[in-house]
Amino acid sequence: MRNIQVANVIDNSKFNKAHFTVLLWCMLLILFDGYDLVVYSAVIPTLIETWGASTAILGMIGSLTLIGSLIGSVISGVAADKFGRKYVIIVCTAVFSIFSLLTGLAENLPLFMTFRFVAGIGLGGIPPLLVTLTSEYSPKKMRNIMVGIMFSGYSIGGILVSLCGMWVIPSFGWQWMFFIGTIPLLMLPFMIFSLPESIYFYVENGKIKEAKAMLHRLNPSYIPQQQDALVVNMETEGVSITKLFKEGRTRATVLFWVICFMGLLLVYGLSTWLPQMMVSSGYELTSSLLFLLSLNIGAIIGSLIGGYIADRLGSKKVLTTLYSIGGVCLLLLTFNPNVWILYLLVAFVGAASIGAQNLNNAFISSHFPSSMRSTALGTALSVGRIGAIIGPVLGGFLLTGNLPTYMCFVIFAIPAFIAAITMTFVPSVKQSNAKIKALSQEVV
Repeated sequence: MRNIQVANVIDNSKFNKAHFTVLLWCMLLILFDGYDLVVYSAVIPTLIETWGASTAILGMIGSLTLIGSLIGSVISGVAADKFGRKYVIIVCTAVFSIFSLLTGLAENLPLFMTFRFVAGIGLGGIPPLLVTLTSEYSPKKMRNIMVGIMFSGYSIGGILVSLCGMWVIPSFGWQWMFFIGTIPLLMLPFMIFSLPESIYFYVENGKIKEAKAMLHRLNPSYIPQQQDALVVNMETEGVSITKLFKEGRTRATVLFWVICFMGLLLVYGLSTWLPQMMVSSGYELTSSLLFLLSLNIGAIIGSLIGGYIADRLGSKKVLTTLYSIGGVCLLLLTFNPNVWILYLLVAFVGAASIGAQNLNNAFISSHFPSSMRSTALGTALSVGRIGAIIGPVLGGFLLTGNLPTYMCFVIFAIPAFIAAITMTFVPSVKQSNAKIKALSQEVV
């Protein structure tokens, strides 16, 4: 009998058609996930005109969608362990696609609100599973690259919203923006046929034949034999949250929670309200959607260039700089500069919000031991979701209060500066390891 380490077979594989299939599906799904979360911001100005809805109510609807996403992420995690990641991804895709269609058909605000909430449940269940599936199917040397490429789909979805919105809303109405979000429903038959299930789920549920076949597709050098015993050692399983507050990790844990809270408040506050803030500043809707385009292009560039620099100078320096630049650029928006400078400033804000959050996720994972990375990142993002829920509500109330638009930019600059200042107090990995070693010696 041979004991075959599943992780080793995948780690030593070379990128091929099997890897590409998983990456393509995950990127497409995260693209439409990003589209459906950002599309709401594009239609807000039209909803204000059509239904006379207040910005406070519309802000609450935006937050309600994120509450649905939080519920969906919890449900999907439990369901995936029982039924498989592929099955839950398919169900979540069907849910958010169907309720995106119903949102476009809604004839009043209560129905619109209800459908957006349920769509949020489907949306929230997808990203964690796509990250896990992409990681599981990635060669070790390409894991970060594949996850990064997959996550870029989110910003591409935001860009798609901007490009479609400039043409679709004036020509066909806001409803068609949600009808476009149902395209994944048409992809479901192909997804069922070609999206693979998690190999680890196969092994844990006794489907050894399917697991061996998939391993061979990923790494043709592995030739399945009947007597092979597949061994699964998951190094990133979650641990008790209390361990995040032991051995000198309390400071880093709390600081990362604050940064995620502020970062996601900034991300979802701006993603929801940027077009309406620019409309309030006197720009036409088409021009305002170009600012949303700039925000997401900046996010992609910030993620790629920021990640490249972080590998050489360290994540802490890059993130402190990015958050600081974001705060400064938001303040500069209050001076109403030339429109092309405005686009550039908004792009920098995209790099300092969405782009910085992507880099921060990687920083959190690398800062903690492999045995507790899932728990560290999961809890930080859970706290961050509270900020994500507050962001749209905050923007709605700011605009309802008839404050000058420049004050909205000033207030959104505050969490960017708080994140930058907080990041300066995050201990380096070397400092953390030294403190843990000192504590261990004291115990001995």
